[in-house]
Amino acid sequence: MIIKLDNSNKEIAKQIFNVFQRSYKIEAQLIGTVNFPPLSRSVRDIELSSTQFYGFIEGESIAAILEVELKEQQLDINSLTVDPHYFRKGIASKLISFALEKIKYSVAVVETAVVNLPAINLYKKHGFVEFKRWTPSHGIEKLAMSVERAL
Repeated sequence: MIIKLDNSNKEIAKQIFNVFQRSYKIEAQLIGTVNFPPLSRSVRDIELSSTQFYGFIEGESIAAILEVELKEQQLDINSLTVDPHYFRKGIASKLISFALEKIKYSVAVVETAVVNLPAINLYKKHGFVEFKRWTPSHGIEKLAMSVERAL
């Protein structure tokens, strides 16, 4: 089940933080870095965020989190993390489908590391295409992908 999470609630923010930490540690290993910016995000940062968080609930646990921001008609997928205990169950794909079906947008955009092939392949499966590559100051080469939808 997918529900909207109230990240301003400290207990919910802690749960989001814990999923982020477990998932992003695996992604940092995949990318081959120890200086992975998402790992420096605090519970307080999550609490104060103006983005929207959605959780995939499995039993009593948050198995995965989708963080999005809608700016005019552009849907930015800021985070998509799955707790490693729930890998390989299609949960990330369900969250992407949820966002693309339930949120009104004209273009959806996501960024990831160039070497994060599982994420790139997942987004391609949902129609995303690459439109940009660059290397930010933290040194991890990134790419941006988008998918358009007629409103």
